Amino acid sequence: MIFWIASYPKSGNTWLRALISSYYYSKDGVFNQDLLKKIDQFPTKKYFNGFDYDKKIATDTCKFWIKAQEKINENKKELKFFKTHNIFGKLNNYDFTNRQNSIGCLYVVRDPRNVFTSLKNHYQLNDDQAIKWMTNDKNFIYYVQKFEENGYSDFQFISSWNVNYESWKVQKKIPIKFIKYEDLLNQTYFVFKEIIEFINEIANNKEKVNINKIKNVLKTTSFEKLKQNEIDHGFNEAVPYKEKKDKKIPFFNLGPKNDWKKIINEDFKLKLENAFGKDLKELSYK
Repeated sequence: MIFWIASYPKSGNTWLRALISSYYYSKDGVFNQDLLKKIDQFPTKKYFNGFDYDKKIATDTCKFWIKAQEKINENKKELKFFKTHNIFGKLNNYDFTNRQNSIGCLYVVRDPRNVFTSLKNHYQLNDDQAIKWMTNDKNFIYYVQKFEENGYSDFQFISSWNVNYESWKVQKKIPIKFIKYEDLLNQTYFVFKEIIEFINEIANNKEKVNINKIKNVLKTTSFEKLKQNEIDHGFNEAVPYKEKKDKKIPFFNLGPKNDWKKIINEDFKLKLENAFGKDLKELSYK
C-alpha cells in the first residue's frame, strides 16, 4: 500500500524523505543519496507505461492515476513510500488517490513566506512571478528538462499554496499527520520520533523505535551535511540554470537561514499575508 509524503513544492519534502529513507532503508541510519531513490515520486512517466495517454495534453495522465496506483499495489502487503506535490482531490473528475490504494500520509507544511523565497531560487522567478505562481489555483509542474522526450508525462497538479494544503487537510479518506517544517527544524528528534511512531502504527509495524538509529539519521541529514554532500557529489534533484545549462542551481540553498523577515520587502509580505491570511493564522505563523 502507498504511504504518501506530500507537500507543496519547496516545503521540506526532500529533507523528510532523507530522514525516512535513512531510517527504514538502511541498517544503521546513515544517509546516502541512493537511499532517496527508495522513495519515488508520483505521478511520473514510468508509472504510466502501458497506458494510452497523450503526452502532449497536460492533464491526460490523470485518468490513469488510480489504475497506476493499483499496478503499484499489486503486492498490497508491501508498504511503499511515495513523494507527491499533487493536491488531494479530483481533476477532470478523476481522483488522485483513494483508500483502496493509500494507507496514510505525512504532509509537510511550511510558512508560505519562506516557501516564496525558496521558490524564487529554485524556479528562477522574480517577486511578481513567484506571487502569481503560488496563488495560481490552476498551477501544475512537470519535468521541464525532459519535456521534448516526455511531454507532460510527469504532470503534477499542485494548484495554489493554500488549495494544496487545504485539499489534504479536509480529506477524510486516509489517516494523515501534518508536520510544520519549522517544528521539524527546531525539534527534529522529537518530531521525527513521532513520525516513525505514526508510520509504524498505520503500517501495523510492531517494532520498537530504534533510538540509536534515529541519532545516526539526524547526524547525517542535517542541512549542513546535506549541503556539503551536494557540494562534494552533486544532487540529482538540482536543476540547471536557464542561462547556464552546464551549471545547476544549489538545491540546498539557505535552509535555516531562509528567513522571510530579512529577505522579503514589505509590499510582497503584505501580498502573501493577504492571499494566505486564514491559513497563516490557523497554523500560528506570525
